[in-house]
This record gives sequence, structure tokens and C-alpha cells, in this order.
Amino acid sequence: MAIYFDNSATTRVDKRVVEAMLPYFEDIYGNPSSLHSLGRTAREHLESAREKVANLISAEPEEIIFTASGSESDNLALFGIARALKDKGNHIITSNIEHKAITEACEELEKEGFEITYLPVNSSGHIEIEDFKKAITDKTILASIMLANNEIGTIQPIKELATYAREKNIIFHSDAVQAVGKMKVDVSELGVHLLSFSGHKIYAPKGIGVLYVDRELKDILKPIIYGGHHEFGLRAGTENVPYIVGIGEACEIISNELDKDIAHIKTLRDRFEQRVVTEIPHCYVNGGEPRICSVSNITFKYIEGEALMVYAGEICCSTGSACSSDSMDASHVLKAININPVDAHGALRFSLGRFNTLEEVDKAVEILKENVAKLRAISPLYQQIQNS
Repeated sequence: MAIYFDNSATTRVDKRVVEAMLPYFEDIYGNPSSLHSLGRTAREHLESAREKVANLISAEPEEIIFTASGSESDNLALFGIARALKDKGNHIITSNIEHKAITEACEELEKEGFEITYLPVNSSGHIEIEDFKKAITDKTILASIMLANNEIGTIQPIKELATYAREKNIIFHSDAVQAVGKMKVDVSELGVHLLSFSGHKIYAPKGIGVLYVDRELKDILKPIIYGGHHEFGLRAGTENVPYIVGIGEACEIISNELDKDIAHIKTLRDRFEQRVVTEIPHCYVNGGEPRICSVSNITFKYIEGEALMVYAGEICCSTGSACSSDSMDASHVLKAININPVDAHGALRFSLGRFNTLEEVDKAVEILKENVAKLRAISPLYQQIQNS
């Protein structure tokens, strides 16, 4: 039976979430914009879910915009602000370890005449605050820095960065797709103007995302989807009520169980890393503290990560971001923290979650030990090292 250690790619939907969603497919199926009774009932439940989402991140319900994904939320934040403020400036700051939903949006914005600064990170995978301050110009209108990295789990100093951005009248967005559910996320404490996350990373379905928009920006942000006045005029399209109810339920569960989830997942992650690093020679963990509890990116020297995934097929894991899994290039995140390119190809990302167990951790370590040994036995590079 598979050991699922790929929760950063997607999570299993919690049964409590499934149960909460079911009535909205057959019984409460009205269009929430309709004025009849079924429509009004659907609207009531949609707004109840909006409150649950808002409560999780200490926002107001009217500051929550529902989208179809974390990527759409990121795109709405970047394109919506950049195009709205282009008369005030054309400079945007981000980092060189962002998800493709940010980096590819920035590449498109460059085609529209915007200038992008990609901040480096240090060897532990963190942005230096002074680098951020030095990057700001009188043309800077927007900064977008992820809260937690999807490949190595590093947590960025968002509160300090956002505070400085506000002092300089710069809009600050954070991609929190990997952070929500793995750490406390409080938009008022962080000081961000916009924040994105996704349902399928927090035990809700794929196909539902959230963008928090500070109320100050709701009259400024430009939509990227047109056709109706849904979601306060910022995201046209009839709301997906079952999925919105699902993410609302998922957020309420996290509100009640976050500390328990973090403690459980961190225990698993720490045991996994400790055993792998001590019991399998020539391995090391990529990325330094602080980092979220769920992600463990480990380099297995002298072998290919893809080959280890095939050999250790019972373990569901990743060579990096699931959105980049069809690329043979070394991870841009590992490049950014100056991991040797050969070592980078031997890295795997294991991401643990609510439903994993200590038994799975111990079994996974034994599977890895066996298959790393097999691959190194046929590795010319490893044999050369052994004989030198």
C-alpha cells in the first residue's frame, strides 16, 4: 500500500469536509445570486463559509475573495495591483524561490513594461531584510514574497518585510499556499495587503482558492476575469458553493485543531529526518529554520532523485514542486540556495500531513535505506568515490 508523503502537492480531502459538502450537490443547489428561496439559502451558506475562512486568518468576511485555485489568487493579486497602479510606477519586487504562479505572472508583466527585481535568498533559503530595503525604488508599487516555500519549507520574515513596505506605501502580497494549516497565519499580525491560499493543500477539494484583499484595496484591485459582479466585483463567475462550503469547513477544522496538527506533523517530520540522515550515509536536509512543520527536502548524494522515486515506488513524494514535475531541470529553489547541481538532482521532497503515522515514517525509512543502497551499488560516481 502506498505511503503518501506528497501533501505539499495535494492533500486527501478530510471526510468531515466531504460530509459538509454533499448537501450542496443535490439539495441546496441554487445559484447564490438568485433571489428565490434556493438561491437565498445557497447564499447564506456561502457567506457562512466566508466567515469561517476569514476567522482562520483574522480577516473580515468582506476581505475574502473566492477563486478557483491558489494560482488564480496569485495572478489576481499581481495583475490586479500592477495594472491598477501602473501610472504610479512599474517596479515589482519578488524572490528567486517563488512558485511558478508568481514567477510566470511576473514574466508576463515584464512584457507589459514592468520591471521585476528577483531577490536572492541566503544558503538557508531566507531573504535578507536589507536586500529587500535596498531593492526599493521610487517606482516600486508592489512586492510579492511567499510566506513558506513549497520545496524546502522555509518561512520568510513577512511581518518585517510587509511593515517596511507599508512605510514606503508599497502594496505587499504573500503566497501562503504552503503556510496555511502548517503555521499560524494572521493577516493583521503579518501586515500584508493581500494573501493567497488554496483548498487542496488543507484537506479541501482541488478547484477552490482564496485571496485575502485588505479592504483598503477593494476599490483599487482590477479583476482579471470579467462577466459579472460576483465576489464584490473582483471575480466574475457563479460561485462554486459546494467547494466554498468545503474550504470553509476545512478552515474551521484548522481553527480548532491547528496546534494538534502542527505537533503531530512536526513529530513525524523530525523523526523521518533524524532517521534518514543518521541511517543513510551521504544525505542532508535542504533549507534551514525557521521552516514549516510538513516539508522535508533531502539530498541523497550520488544517485538521481527520479531513479529513487521509481525504485522506492511505494513512497509517494516529489522531486520538487508538483507544478514542475515534468521538467528535468534542477530545482530553481535548490539552485538559489547554492546546492551543488549534481546533488540537486538527487533531492526529493517529502511532505507529511494530518493523516500520516509514525508507522509510515519508519516503513518509509526502511524502503529508502534499501533502495538507496541498490542505486549506489550501480552508480559509477559512487563507486569512484568509494575507490578513491
